[in-house]
Amino acid sequence: MSRFKKPQPPSGNPSISEAKKTAEKRASELVNFSLKYLDGEHAKFTFSSHDGTYFCEVLERLKSLSTLSKQEWLSSRSSALRIHPIDWSETTEEEGFNFPKHDEIVDTPYQFAVSGNEHGRTHGFFISNTFYIVWLDREHNLYA
Repeated sequence: MSRFKKPQPPSGNPSISEAKKTAEKRASELVNFSLKYLDGEHAKFTFSSHDGTYFCEVLERLKSLSTLSKQEWLSSRSSALRIHPIDWSETTEEEGFNFPKHDEIVDTPYQFAVSGNEHGRTHGFFISNTFYIVWLDREHNLYA
């Protein structure tokens, strides 16, 4: 038999477990991001010419947005975020994202600002609380 005892959780302090449950519930509501459908080869949205500064801006924006729930995200009227659904008929890409089965996967496409007008927009869609990024549109080419 071992001389060392297995560590036991603190007893008599239910606030720790309640705090953890509250934190886990909040975390389950927050927006996550996925690059599963990221299309860096699209002629208008290629990012091969983007520099490191641009990608740092994108990552900073994703970090800040990951502190919001999907509901907070979609109800935001922030002029800095500029999130709104995309109406394909008003864009240069009337076929939409155009990856296999996109019409079955994408309910509502959205765009949001990376940082003001300087770093363009990010386009994608939600499945549950995950936002799938499809295009990084630094030059605002979706509405050009």
